[in-house]
Amino acid sequence: MPKVKTKRAAAKRFHKTGSGQLKRMKADKSHIRTKKSTKRKRNLRKATIADPTNAKVMKQILPY
Repeated sequence: MPKVKTKRAAAKRFHKTGSGQLKRMKADKSHIRTKKSTKRKRNLRKATIADPTNAKVMKQILPY
């Protein structure tokens, strides 16, 4: 069986946790920050767990 290639775009955006879940960073924090509150921008810094509906496909894309 040949090795499965990792999709590099996904590898840069998602990381597996110890329990096998996918960790991701939140969107909407890169530009047009003047109208966003400080609290909202602070909460966007934190990582979160990817939605389980996408997890099955993402685990195929990130085999290792």
